[in-house]
Amino acid sequence: MKLFSLRKTKPQAGDEDLLQRYRQTGDLALLGELYEQYMPLVYGVCLKYLQDEEQSKDAVMQIFEELIVKVTRHEVKQFKSWLYVLARNFCLMQLRAGKKMETLSIDEVMEFPFVLHPDESNEAQLKQLECCMRKLTAPQQQSIDLFYLREKCYKEVAEITGYSLNEVKSYIQNGKRNLKICLEANRER
Repeated sequence: MKLFSLRKTKPQAGDEDLLQRYRQTGDLALLGELYEQYMPLVYGVCLKYLQDEEQSKDAVMQIFEELIVKVTRHEVKQFKSWLYVLARNFCLMQLRAGKKMETLSIDEVMEFPFVLHPDESNEAQLKQLECCMRKLTAPQQQSIDLFYLREKCYKEVAEITGYSLNEVKSYIQNGKRNLKICLEANRER
């Protein structure tokens, strides 16, 4: 007698297959089928962080809307884990927006000192940062985004990206240096 025969578990390959088919066809029904399996998980995460049933229901739908775009931009190795992190980050951003937290300066986010023109708005500074981010290599962009902007530790970045811990550290260090050079060059113009 099999002990786990009554458990309903969807094999990882099923998730990967649906995800791959969605990426190839853009058929939202496929993504919806995949997401539907994990809606209780996403709702639970949202409820844990937002502590409001209606907000959590809304968040589940908004996360699906984000998923439509993000799943095509990111390499997803384990959909369930990736979706959990996406949901958690979405909720944290909602909480931050709700508290109207003071936005961090670019210096604080990137943890290195550089001074942009003092008359420039935060929006202009963020546009410069985005422009410089696009000039980084893909591994540097992904590692910097996860480490600094999504506040992942080195180990989490390695797990999400599939890079080794040493590669992650190197991509972050080199990416940070390249951003600093790019931002300083833009300031001098």
